[in-house]
Amino acid sequence: MDISSANSLSYEDFVDTFGNVVEKNPLVAAAIWSHRPFANLSELEARIVEFIDKLPESGKEGILRCHPDLAGRDLQRGTLTRDSQDEQSQAGMASLTPEETARMYRLNTEYKRRFGFPFIICAKMNNKAAILRKLSERSGNDLAKERECAIDEVKKISSLRLRNLVLPDTQHKL
Repeated sequence: MDISSANSLSYEDFVDTFGNVVEKNPLVAAAIWSHRPFANLSELEARIVEFIDKLPESGKEGILRCHPDLAGRDLQRGTLTRDSQDEQSQAGMASLTPEETARMYRLNTEYKRRFGFPFIICAKMNNKAAILRKLSERSGNDLAKERECAIDEVKKISSLRLRNLVLPDTQHKL
C-alpha cells in the first residue's frame, strides 16, 4: 500500500495492519495512529522510533520481552508470528543442526537469565553463524548497553517490516 492508503485506514484497520511492526506490540501502532496523516514512509517510521525512544526503560524492556527466542520453542511449535517465522527461517534458524540447536538453547537461556529478556537481533540482516557469534559477544555487555543494542535491533526489524507493508516514498510519486 502507499502512504495515502495507510493514512486512510480506520483505527482498527491501522492497528491490525501495523500491530506487529514492533513484535506483538499493537500498542505502538495504536499510539501513533493519531499522528496521521503521515507525509511519507519515513515519517511513519520516525513516529514509531520516537514512541520507542520516549518509553521509560521498563517500557523498553517490555517491548523486548515480547520477542520470541531465536530458534526457540515457538519456532519448534510453529507458534511464531508470521513475520518472525519468515525472518528466522531466512536466517537459517529453522534448519539448525542438533548441535547448533543445543548451543542456541544454552546461549539463549544464559542470556535471558543475565538480562531478563530474550536475545534480539535483526535476523533478516544476519545468518545463523553471525547470530550465534553476536549472541556470544553481546552476552558480555552490561544491562544498559545490551538494552540499547536490543532496542536498536527492534528498530531495524520494525523498519524492514514497515517496508514490507508500505511502498517506499519514491515508488508512489508516479
